[in-house]
Amino acid sequence: MVRSFPASESGVVSHETTSAVLERLLKDAPPEGVTMGWVLSHLRERSFGFLMLLLGTAAIFPGISVVAGLLLAIPAFQMVLGRPVPVFPRRIAERRIAMSRFAALIRRAIPVLRVLERFIRPRWPTPFQTTKRVVGLSILVLGVCLLIPIPLSNIPPGLVIMLIAIAYLEEDGALLSVALAASLALVVAIAAVVWGTVETTLWLGR
Repeated sequence: MVRSFPASESGVVSHETTSAVLERLLKDAPPEGVTMGWVLSHLRERSFGFLMLLLGTAAIFPGISVVAGLLLAIPAFQMVLGRPVPVFPRRIAERRIAMSRFAALIRRAIPVLRVLERFIRPRWPTPFQTTKRVVGLSILVLGVCLLIPIPLSNIPPGLVIMLIAIAYLEEDGALLSVALAASLALVVAIAAVVWGTVETTLWLGR
């Protein structure tokens, strides 16, 4: 993906890792808590990736997957439209999250991301706007898969969404290609299972 990054002292353009962004976000967070609007405004162009990662993580838990799937539709559709940052309704954007909960979430995520960042790095640059639209479309379809009422069917889409989000955040075009291929294979597999279930139901109904 073609992106613009801050330059180092030597003049070489550098990439700020996701864990470093989260550390800076935690440092700048107001003590009274944060809102989604505050988080998105500070993450700027990386806000889409963080939302996908957050909601993809939530999607693997039973009972939350449907809500996560519905919420994913908002940023995913805006990515397809090429919007610079996600926009949520005011009621959602202004809802405050306690600083203790926010800090706990960030501190749990940072060590995991640091391990992943040893293997995931910027490579295989792709056109940014085109990539954003393709990723948005994939997330939109995977979000629909989360709404399917089949036990444990939420886990594979949630994991693939997380994989896409990490690849997107770290500018790893190689991993993103693998993740998008996995999402396509998963959608085909889920469609086949749903179709087989419908056919079986209709056959039993006869």
